[in-house]
Amino acid sequence: VQLVESGGGLVQPGGSLTLACAASGFSLGTYAIGWFRQVPGKEREGVSCANAHDRSTHYAEFAEGRFTISSDNAKNTVYLQMNSLKPEDTAVYYCTLGCALIGPRIISFGSWGQGTQVTVSS
Repeated sequence: VQLVESGGGLVQPGGSLTLACAASGFSLGTYAIGWFRQVPGKEREGVSCANAHDRSTHYAEFAEGRFTISSDNAKNTVYLQMNSLKPEDTAVYYCTLGCALIGPRIISFGSWGQGTQVTVSS
């Protein structure tokens, strides 16, 4: 199993970025896959989780309405479209295989990619 994130970078507040997570070693269409983020000194937090079984998608409150998770099964890649970015969205974003919404939180119980840095600054 391998997850490789890309698409991070520097963007101005209010801008947009699309992150990609290329998966290998398994088929995206059979798992729940999601995005987390982490800033130094803080816990990794769930951003979004998409479940291929029931086709449900879940978002953290801060991501609702601004971020969209999607996948291209032919490319075995999951995306995170991020709009209206804020400085507080600055973090390393990670792709994870295996996630779920438990209560108000998105949790991971699987493998991680290496992460991609997103910096929102003017």
